[in-house]
Amino acid sequence: MKAQLTLHKEFAIGETDKRIYGSFIEHLGRAVYNGIYEPGHPRADDKGFRKDVIKLVQEMGVPVVRYPGGNFVSGYNWEDGIGPAEKRPMQLDLAWHTKESNKIGLNEFAEWCRLADTELMYAVNLGTRGADAARNIVEYANFPKGSYWSDLRISHGVKEPHNIKLWCLGNEMDGPWQICHRNATEYGRAALEAAKVMKWTDSSIELVACGSSNADMPTFGDWETEVLNHLYDHVEYVSLHQYFNNSDNDTPRFLASSLIMDSFIKTVAGICDLVKAKKRSKKIVNLSFDEWNVWFHSHRQDQKIERWIEARPILEDIYTMEDALVVGCILITLLKNADRVKIACLAQLVNVIAPIMTEPGGTAWRQTIFYPFMHASAFGRGTVLHCPVTCDKYSANDIDDVPYLESVAVHNEEKNELTIFAVNRNLGEALDLEAGLYGFEGYRFIEHISMSNADLKAVNSAQGEVVQPVTLPPGKQDAGQRLEARLPTASWNVLRLKK
Repeated sequence: MKAQLTLHKEFAIGETDKRIYGSFIEHLGRAVYNGIYEPGHPRADDKGFRKDVIKLVQEMGVPVVRYPGGNFVSGYNWEDGIGPAEKRPMQLDLAWHTKESNKIGLNEFAEWCRLADTELMYAVNLGTRGADAARNIVEYANFPKGSYWSDLRISHGVKEPHNIKLWCLGNEMDGPWQICHRNATEYGRAALEAAKVMKWTDSSIELVACGSSNADMPTFGDWETEVLNHLYDHVEYVSLHQYFNNSDNDTPRFLASSLIMDSFIKTVAGICDLVKAKKRSKKIVNLSFDEWNVWFHSHRQDQKIERWIEARPILEDIYTMEDALVVGCILITLLKNADRVKIACLAQLVNVIAPIMTEPGGTAWRQTIFYPFMHASAFGRGTVLHCPVTCDKYSANDIDDVPYLESVAVHNEEKNELTIFAVNRNLGEALDLEAGLYGFEGYRFIEHISMSNADLKAVNSAQGEVVQPVTLPPGKQDAGQRLEARLPTASWNVLRLKK
């Protein structure tokens, strides 16, 4: 099978915001306890943070991490996680039916973020709490000194403010599963008042309003419109969440999941622009796709796990080769929408539907989905280019016109690098790719990284990483204007050129 794509230096979609390579850690399962934090582990530092996990997070290049939830945050009292650890209360977490010791709170997690070379994106509780708790935590986290909450932080041993710049106004408030679920009007009013006092406390922060929990919500569209009618002038972003699955074992459709995501993004961007027009505003509200991933493998096993214990080992999906292909397609889709998607968070980061897994007392290892994310974060920073593709297409159940080649290109002018990311969705054939290059004189094809496996259900484990990328010989290139590469059957590919 053959495919063609065309790249022109001047045909740009937009600049990547590094925060599209963000992730998410919630007080859920083993993400925090026995994940990033395991005192007594041979690789733990003096604070109990696992250095082997931090090293893998740094390897992924994660610039921002959303915290502390997720559904957890809608019942969370942030004050329970500050002050002397021995005085912190053991609480019941009604979202995930577990016990929360509060050994890790804002100050500890902010310290972990510094160790992991990432920034903190904090979600406030707009479920059981509201504007007062939201303004207080902004003061505690960001105000230098001389006020009640800032001086309390200093008394807790944290002299310098955390200067958290990105804040989420609650989580999935459209969902009936959410603690203190609200309708769009109720949420819009509550979030508006929280937004006002948060920005009055620190005018430098950016805010993310809750969008729909997924594109299949019955209130989708109406929710965004009503919420933004209240919040448009007070927020910088609206959130999108979406998880994908192959519960029906329909791999061709599963590999087409990113087309659903692309439609979701474009619809929400259109709603933002509709409200902008209604308000006759010059301001652009952009998108934060702050929960996305594949999630379905762990559903049955989670039903068997005892409730009301600490760090219940739930949502521990073990990812396959085909999951990695879907994650690759999603990353390409986020890049294709770089003009509007400025933040995105792979949910989650450690143990809970995560690219990094840990063994208690033992090793940490990379899941299959680790690699496409790492490649995109490392090589996908710069100007995203329009990348017209000509190739055969297929239909998959309810999704039509699925191209066998999913691809995008990113030009990093500062480093004089051009990277093409490509997924071959064809399950039976390699794909011969021909790319025309315009405006890239002097660029040479230096590396072809590829990941594939004859068994699409192949997984990695603590015993060994069966699915890993390999380096293939660079394909042909003539005078810099055209290059050729063979993309293996059902594969993730990174084609790198350098001037």
